[in-house]
This record gives sequence, structure tokens and C-alpha cells, in this order.
Amino acid sequence: MLTDEKIHGFFSPMPRIVTERLVFRPLKRSDYSDMYEYSSREEVTRYLLWNPHSDAGYTYDYLKYVEKKYKENDFFDWALELRDTGKMIGTCGFNYFDKHNNSAEIGYVINPAYWNMGYATEAVGTIIRLGFIELDLNRIEARHMIGNDSSGRVMEKCGMSHEGILRSAIYVNGEYKTVSVYSILYRDYIKTQMAGKGN
Repeated sequence: MLTDEKIHGFFSPMPRIVTERLVFRPLKRSDYSDMYEYSSREEVTRYLLWNPHSDAGYTYDYLKYVEKKYKENDFFDWALELRDTGKMIGTCGFNYFDKHNNSAEIGYVINPAYWNMGYATEAVGTIIRLGFIELDLNRIEARHMIGNDSSGRVMEKCGMSHEGILRSAIYVNGEYKTVSVYSILYRDYIKTQMAGKGN
């Protein structure tokens, strides 16, 4: 089962992970320019719980806060850096852990200049693997606001199943938003992995 000790052991320090095209690493203050490039855009934040960053200084201060949360072992998002250029194009990680039920929710944001290139799928698939193999989770879920169909497609490509919708579940910027819920269980993940090895 998931424990504070297991979480602390894996995330302290935040591990560096390399995939085919991405490097997962801790966020740092020097990422402020790359982050502001996408966090300032309305089309990015339209379906998120936060508003566009007002200026690069706001982004810099946010990243200072993130560095503090890393030290407190209370932040579980990675920067997504392109292996070939070193550019930071987004974030991906765990929004929260439910230790009692051995589950977690994941989230991700990608710079629009890199949409439809498979980066989100590569990132989410990596985080799902970490959750099941390194943290021994039983269930991983993800959510998106209705209208953000591309996010739902990423979840499906990563083997997640659509469970349903939560009507008017969250209140954002003066409106109630309906949320679509996806999940994947450890047993289903293992079946998929074993089937892939058999091909």
C-alpha cells in the first residue's frame, strides 16, 4: 500500500527520468521563460483550474514557490524537457495521492506549439508506469473539463477507460464545469503490458 515513507523515498530527491524524446526533471526558476510562453495563453488555461499568467514575473515567483514545495516533499510534477533541444515544453505528474485507497490522480500541460506530436501521450504513459511499478498503486485516474476532447484522447491512448461525467462538479471563473473521469487499474495495465510483449 502507498505510504508517506514510499512517497518520500521515491520523490526525495525528485528523480530524473529519460524517455525516447523527453527528460523528466524538477522544475526550476530558470524555466520561467519557457513556462510563461504557454502559461500566458488563454487556449492553454481554458480547461484548467488556473488563469493565464499575467507576466513573466508571476511565472518566476510561481517557480520559486514550486522549488520550496519540492523541498517540503509536497509537489509531484515534473518539467518536460525535449531531449534534443533542452526546451521545457510543459509539465506532467501527480496532482494528489489517496494513500488509504492506494490511488492517485495525474495531470499534464503541454505548450500548444507541441500539441498533436505525441508528447502528452509519451509523458502520461511514463507517469502511469511509475505509479504502478514504482509506487505500487492500484488505481490511477485523470480528469478533463467537457470540451477538452484532445485531453480525453490522450487518456484513452494511454489505456485509461472513460468512467463517466461529474455534472457541474467544479466552480471555475464564475461557472460550474462538468468533468469527464478516466481511470486505469493496475491489473488492466499489467494485462496490456503482457499482451504487448506477446506480439
